[in-house]
Amino acid sequence: MSYGSRVRFADRSTPPHVLTLVLVASMTALTMNVFLPSLPAMAAHFNTEYRVIGLAVSLFLAVNAVLQIIVGPLSDWFGRRVVLIASITIFLFATLGCIYAPTVESFLFFRMCQAVVATGMVLSRAIVRDVVPMNQAASMIGYVTMGMSLVPMIAPALGGKLDEWFGWQANFWLMFGFGVVLLALVLTDLGETLHTRKARFSEQFGGYPTLLSSYRFWGYALASAFASGSFFAYLGGAPFLATNYFGLEPATMGFYFGFPAIGYLLGNAFTGRFASRFGINRMILWGCLLTVIGLSLHLAAYLAGLRDPFLFFAFFTFVGLGNGLVMPNGAAGLVSVRPDLAGSASGLGGAIQIAGGAALSALAAALLGEGSTPLPLLTLMVSTALCSLVAIIVVLLRERQLAGTPGALP
Repeated sequence: MSYGSRVRFADRSTPPHVLTLVLVASMTALTMNVFLPSLPAMAAHFNTEYRVIGLAVSLFLAVNAVLQIIVGPLSDWFGRRVVLIASITIFLFATLGCIYAPTVESFLFFRMCQAVVATGMVLSRAIVRDVVPMNQAASMIGYVTMGMSLVPMIAPALGGKLDEWFGWQANFWLMFGFGVVLLALVLTDLGETLHTRKARFSEQFGGYPTLLSSYRFWGYALASAFASGSFFAYLGGAPFLATNYFGLEPATMGFYFGFPAIGYLLGNAFTGRFASRFGINRMILWGCLLTVIGLSLHLAAYLAGLRDPFLFFAFFTFVGLGNGLVMPNGAAGLVSVRPDLAGSASGLGGAIQIAGGAALSALAAALLGEGSTPLPLLTLMVSTALCSLVAIIVVLLRERQLAGTPGALP
């Protein structure tokens, strides 16, 4: 029986509706992106420097990565539903704290507490794996991620308008309203999907050595981390190049920055349509190859003297397309290495991905300075994409080896 035929909306005895999972997965993207245009106004409000209020981004990411490691074992022990409800509740109180914070220090504290939305991304993938088989899970995660990918495309523009009309606090009221709606959806539509739990919490952390000793886990984790790392490197370096190398105005820059999002949407749509037919490993391999080929052509075009800004940014569609193929299939692979540790695997894999991506973003920014050309950024992105390709090849080789050695460790 297909997933859709088993779903009845607002019936917790059936699997959750895909819309509920999309909104659960979108928590992090909205919380991360919608307030970015408000950072200058927030710095003025708290009478602090921009670099201080900028910690609202980096501290959020740091806590997010740590929480992804913890959330998985918690959900494998307590269950998905109760952990998700508790996380959304904490998020709502933290958001009110951000709105009414009297000082920048208290604001940053509550902003770190908002990082509990990491639960949404981790558990949306684990819930999918709870209710459908592995290849079907990749397809469904693709649809969930495709819906979620719309959020970072529209959130900054919406946040900028809300700031213009009502002030920076309006963005956090939007987050609060989103959280209230999401809590209502989870309470009414999402029943418990985990039916076999570990007796002790320590057993879930005890499973980490098993995951970390698995070639396939590392292959999926690093393929995803390096694939997303190419995109994070783009985020770290492209704004600088747009302003200082190409001399683009903000409106034009915003238009060009939509190319990776278009590719990401198409990649996730392709995953949703074909992952069940072709299998997750082939989809990841295709995603890595497309990214390597696209970025290599981009580098060759630059070295050949093509300096048109439209062409420069259009090539980054390949990065988004590759990510749309790699990320949902990599997530399905992570949680399928050891299905009994699906939550732990999702959280640990997500932490590796975010930490690696953040490091590559910082490296891209560090490579660029006064008078820099696009060459350092393109070289870094090609190298990162090649690492992603090597990682999935390791998975393919390991699975071939396992096929000839029944009972071997994954």
